[in-house]
Amino acid sequence: MTSQPRSATKLSGAMRATLFYTILRFGLFIVVFGLLYAAGARSFLLLAASILISGIISYFVLSPQRAAMSGAISKRVTDFRHRLDAGTRSEDDD
Repeated sequence: MTSQPRSATKLSGAMRATLFYTILRFGLFIVVFGLLYAAGARSFLLLAASILISGIISYFVLSPQRAAMSGAISKRVTDFRHRLDAGTRSEDDD
C-alpha cells in the first residue's frame, strides 16, 4: 500500500470540518457577546451568559456542522485502524 505525501498547505477533511465548526462556534459567541454588551450586561455576567446562550444556540443551529465534523473524525479514526490492522496482519504473515 503506497501513501501519497500530504501537502503542508492542504487541510484534511477532518481538520477542515473541525476548523469550520470551531469558527462558527466562536463567531456565534462573539455575536451573543456583542448583543448582551449592547443590552447592558457587564463583567462576569456578560461572559457567563455569552457562553451559556451561545452554547445552547449552537447545540441546535450548528447540529449539521457538528455531525459533519464527527463523521469526518470517525472516518479518519476508522481508516487509521484499518491501516494499523493491515500492518499487523502483514507482520504476522512474515
